[in-house]
Amino acid sequence: MNTAAVTTTKSRTAWFFLLLALASLMWSGQGTAVKVLDRHMGPIAITFVPFYITTVLFVPLLLKMRKENPGAPSLSVRDWIQFSIAGIGGQVLAQLGMTWGVSKSLASNGAILNLLIPVISAVLASLILHERITLLRVASLIIGLVGVILMSISDWKQASFGQMRFLVGNLLILCGCCGSSFYNVYCKGLMKKFAEIEILIFSYVTASVASIPLLIWAEPFSFRSFQQFDWQSWSAFAFLALFMYGASMLLFFRALQHLDVTTASASLYLVPVFGVLLAAVLLGERLSMLAIIGSAIVLTATVLIMKYDASY
Repeated sequence: MNTAAVTTTKSRTAWFFLLLALASLMWSGQGTAVKVLDRHMGPIAITFVPFYITTVLFVPLLLKMRKENPGAPSLSVRDWIQFSIAGIGGQVLAQLGMTWGVSKSLASNGAILNLLIPVISAVLASLILHERITLLRVASLIIGLVGVILMSISDWKQASFGQMRFLVGNLLILCGCCGSSFYNVYCKGLMKKFAEIEILIFSYVTASVASIPLLIWAEPFSFRSFQQFDWQSWSAFAFLALFMYGASMLLFFRALQHLDVTTASASLYLVPVFGVLLAAVLLGERLSMLAIIGSAIVLTATVLIMKYDASY
């Protein structure tokens, strides 16, 4: 490989790493935002009302893109079915399972079960997309998992998987993890025909339509809830709508278009790293030695797979 090619590869690696790191940074703030909003709204409303705002904001962008690109493929019934599968089997299941599950279980249980997402994604990517499970990828996932476990010692101490009263919540969280993994893998397959932004927005539209009955029957939502919002609540709501469901997914999908799902999913181990750092910076929490060591291990695993994985 010549010098120019090496330089280009390094630049691409740094760019993809930056996109995934920024997405993980945004995702790390979800728990805090949800905790602020649960004083005013139920889990289903917290999940989907900001999601609807994101979808509405995305639609003009989609229309503008397709107008500027006359060669964009028209949507067939089969395409809408695929977007519905991604939206319902992915986004609805992921967001609802995670938020509703934590409300019926423990936050520590959710934090631990989330560690399964990169592993589930690797398995699904192998089965659905026939991605190779290389030694490097397995090693990076294991190293990253070890690092996150070291950072999550307090969660392990508080977690309770054996109590039956948390069983439903734990199962919902696990379903949410599967939904998140499935969404990333399935959407990667759709990128052969559609741009990443198109896939994201079309799947959001189908997910929004499918989730409306939940707000009508399972947890009736009232706009009066907004009257109780203070500046923190509005900030949390805006964060979910603009960054959690919006900017972070655009960044992740941009990287996913060029990376295998297994490689991109390994970056999810950065979420607890940023969560620990944000707690230290914003809340003044002390960083334990295990948290520092765990963070270093996770960063090592992420850089390892991004720098040396040859799939892209």
